[in-house]
Amino acid sequence: MRSRALFAVVVLSCALVSGGWLVTRGLVGTRGMRSSNAQMFGEVYERIARQYVDTLSDSALITRTVDGLVGELHDPHSSYLSPQLLARLSERTSGRYAGVGAQVDVRDGWITIVAPLPGGPALESGVQTGDRILTVDGKPMRGVPLDEAQKALRGPAGSKVRLSVERPGVATPIEFVLARREIHVRSVQHAMLLPNGVGYVALNIFSQESARDLKSAIDSLRTAGATSLIFDLRGDPGGLLDQGVGVADLFLDPGQGVVSMKGRTPATSGSFADDSPQPWPKMPLAVLVDSNSASASEIVAGALQDHDRALLLGTTTYGKGSAQNVFPLSNGGAVKLTTALWFTPSGRSINRLRDTSTDSRRDSTARRPTYKTDGGRTVLGGGGITPDVILPSAPQPKAESAFQHMLGADVPKFRDALTDYALALKGSHAVSSPDFVVTPEMRHELRRRMEARGIKVDTATFEAAGGLVDRLLGYEIARYSFGERGEWARRLRDDPMVEATQKIVAGARTQPELLARGALANPGAR
Repeated sequence: MRSRALFAVVVLSCALVSGGWLVTRGLVGTRGMRSSNAQMFGEVYERIARQYVDTLSDSALITRTVDGLVGELHDPHSSYLSPQLLARLSERTSGRYAGVGAQVDVRDGWITIVAPLPGGPALESGVQTGDRILTVDGKPMRGVPLDEAQKALRGPAGSKVRLSVERPGVATPIEFVLARREIHVRSVQHAMLLPNGVGYVALNIFSQESARDLKSAIDSLRTAGATSLIFDLRGDPGGLLDQGVGVADLFLDPGQGVVSMKGRTPATSGSFADDSPQPWPKMPLAVLVDSNSASASEIVAGALQDHDRALLLGTTTYGKGSAQNVFPLSNGGAVKLTTALWFTPSGRSINRLRDTSTDSRRDSTARRPTYKTDGGRTVLGGGGITPDVILPSAPQPKAESAFQHMLGADVPKFRDALTDYALALKGSHAVSSPDFVVTPEMRHELRRRMEARGIKVDTATFEAAGGLVDRLLGYEIARYSFGERGEWARRLRDDPMVEATQKIVAGARTQPELLARGALANPGAR
């Protein structure tokens, strides 16, 4: 077993890439490239620079050259990252930035607070969900693009920013002076206790503190009475693979393997195993996955499945069985390069072969290699992680599809109408409980606001899609009147996969019992 610190280096290298191409007019220096090839490259570069019909700067030519070189690898996970893209990647994987700590979006042309983040100055100062930002440091925000507004709200930690906001039910604007600080965006944003002692926790991404955040969330659920757990990895694209190892560690015993890596160099190869006792060894665990669960999500799901530590439910995962290094470049950008393949403890590679002509990710399980878990259960390699219990997504009713087709390009206006009505209800305190029922009167008022925005509404189509409209309106009202937690509680109640998983998990006392229930619930999963 190698140290986790070394594993982190495999995932996100901080070393400056030496060598590479150094191109100036009339000179090409390369590392490991024969002089004849270097001369040919220099000749093509010079011809384009001097005689191509459009004038291109050296920096533009170099960027296109690097893009083309990496693109010709035909690896969807290797790419050149501009300084801007690298900054976004760093923010996602670190989960940190300096700002006021507020999730914002555009509603009716206004920059609107969707959710103030826990521990941020916005929440601590009293900024609320639904507040419309009128000005930032005196600059009007009406009609300002979202990225420009986000840039205005961010800045060096310790610097101050003045906000003027409009709040539903308050006659005059409210002024705030906020001191920006480093914001930790938690990768665990949804954790709650469901009926029958079933805990639920969702992980959005594997960032630098995911394992710590997850342990804290589960400890809180255990204190609240959770005796079993649903761990939701649906839609989680992965992130830092060392955090994947850390998350798997929470559910495995010392010495149990998590993942092995095979690359061209010693630094990109090795095996990684659990090194500490699990905090909740007797807690039955179910893991939800889908086609958008990728990378580190699949490492966790594969390790827990191979060791019979979790019952996997949902649909087959994405199938990304490779690891990437991020190598910084001298221009402030970086190249993200696939440097290794990874394998589950049973030896499975889950890489999915994709049909590039159709961009399809469907595959036949009949041709996939089989492996055995610790307990002798059959699992599949290649083509992603296949759950123990298949919970296919329910097809969308035709009436709902017709409604969405009717909206067409007016979807943003429909969203604005939802928010506008939700804010009006918040301002009038018309909804007093997060368990409110969406009434026909509410639906009709929403329709009136849609028509006021120029959305053409066919009565029959609108009424036929009443179930969808009621759900969307219910989520929006709950968010703005009771916060993100109120919205999420309604979404979970409407989630058929969570409902089906609850029925299997509820009352299970041990992991073997839960696995046996899964076999009975879906005997044809393989």
